[in-house]
Amino acid sequence: MALWKDTTTGTASPSPASGGASPQPLAREPDRSNVAPITPEAPRRPAPRQEMKESIISSDLTIEGKIAGSGHVRIAGRFKGDVQVDGNVSLDAGARLEGHVKASVVSVGGELIGNIENAKRVELLETGVINGDVKAGSLTVAAGSRMRGQVEFGYDVEGRAKTDTKGFGNA
Repeated sequence: MALWKDTTTGTASPSPASGGASPQPLAREPDRSNVAPITPEAPRRPAPRQEMKESIISSDLTIEGKIAGSGHVRIAGRFKGDVQVDGNVSLDAGARLEGHVKASVVSVGGELIGNIENAKRVELLETGVINGDVKAGSLTVAAGSRMRGQVEFGYDVEGRAKTDTKGFGNA
């Protein structure tokens, strides 16, 4: 008993056991000429959010320059220059920063001589001193802190008030 595949008709020859019945069609591979090839690449997912690293300027250091990039910065010593990061800036008690700060959250426990621009939140701690202007979404001021300068808070980046025009805030 021999079976073979006929490539022209797609049928098999009848077997003697079937008694010469009508030919049965063979199973064929489906035509995949219009199907894109399968690649071993996994579906693209957003990259997992990585924890931001923190850079520290220790209390016995004095540095002059510029800080720019992503991540958090903690200053415990003295720094002279501008700081612009996609993260948080913390100025410890006893630290001194002379320059402008642009960060998401700014916490001042030491002395800041310069402006804070477009921060989501600014925290002026009990031991903190700011000599400069502050523009932030929110401002927290602890008793005992000091500040000299102008403050704008409660506004988003475009300068619109965060409160509803029907509420108590200015539009």
